[in-house]
Amino acid sequence: MDQSNTSGVTEFELHSLSGSRELQIFYFAFFTLFYVTIVLGNLLIVLTVISEPALHTPMYFLLSNLSFIDVCLSTFATPKMIIDFLMERKTISFEGCMAQIFFLHVFAGGEMMLLMAMAYDRYVAICRPLHYVAIMNAHKCIGLVVGCWLTGVLHSISQLVFTVNLPFCGPNKVENFFCDPPLVIKLACTDTYILQVLMLSDSGLMAMLSFVVLLISYMVILLTMRRRSSSNMAKARATLTAHVTVVTLFFGPCIFIYAWPFNDLPVDKVLAIFYTVFTPILNPLIYTLRNKEVIIAMRKLRTRQVSS
Repeated sequence: MDQSNTSGVTEFELHSLSGSRELQIFYFAFFTLFYVTIVLGNLLIVLTVISEPALHTPMYFLLSNLSFIDVCLSTFATPKMIIDFLMERKTISFEGCMAQIFFLHVFAGGEMMLLMAMAYDRYVAICRPLHYVAIMNAHKCIGLVVGCWLTGVLHSISQLVFTVNLPFCGPNKVENFFCDPPLVIKLACTDTYILQVLMLSDSGLMAMLSFVVLLISYMVILLTMRRRSSSNMAKARATLTAHVTVVTLFFGPCIFIYAWPFNDLPVDKVLAIFYTVFTPILNPLIYTLRNKEVIIAMRKLRTRQVSS
């Protein structure tokens, strides 16, 4: 963080979604509503899982952690973006920019690993049902979640190391509403070709490999389910469909952005909004509207609150 003392740039100017004052007021109201819905919806899932004993299972434990990460992923930049809609100059300090880079990749990297943990849970439940309780015990679930967070932190540190020591002495306009390493690195007053390759190898490869591993695991699960036709398998298919939908919605924008991280494409801004704002609100909708157990647990929670 001390790099800002030796750099000519002490703050960065963030990109506005629109130059129209009327549109910015509309965006302020629109994204405020979305952000409040994201926080309340995901925290409701966390509270429901904690309060309902019937949901104290590995699948819902991982789901509640996914909801918590979604709250964090939407919070690292969205409140700043909402406030900036009311500001004439949309700036962020050097330290704030580095903090956004750190938290973005902590939460995004952690979510990638958590989605893989959820796929592993479904694999064990469907392909090895007789050993599920023994394999997915409490210690294993806690270990998976801790491993997800540690992976996110280590991945984020690697991103920060790429960026924090670069000299910034000229342009300071980041072409996005938050600081993302590919766009920030472009502003450095030095040759960043090697860093671009490292960036592609780190974030792009991580997202691509995670997505491929998830697709392979889901294919194995689907092949296993084809040989079964019970009511439990129908429930498993519904759960698996929700997982595949969430994985596609999350990894699609990430892979597109980091597969070509240094091309200035206008669609990148739309995709950045999608996986930081829209995906966190889609997750609770997908998992709750398609899950009768969660809906019943929420009704019980509401009844208890009304009674008290």
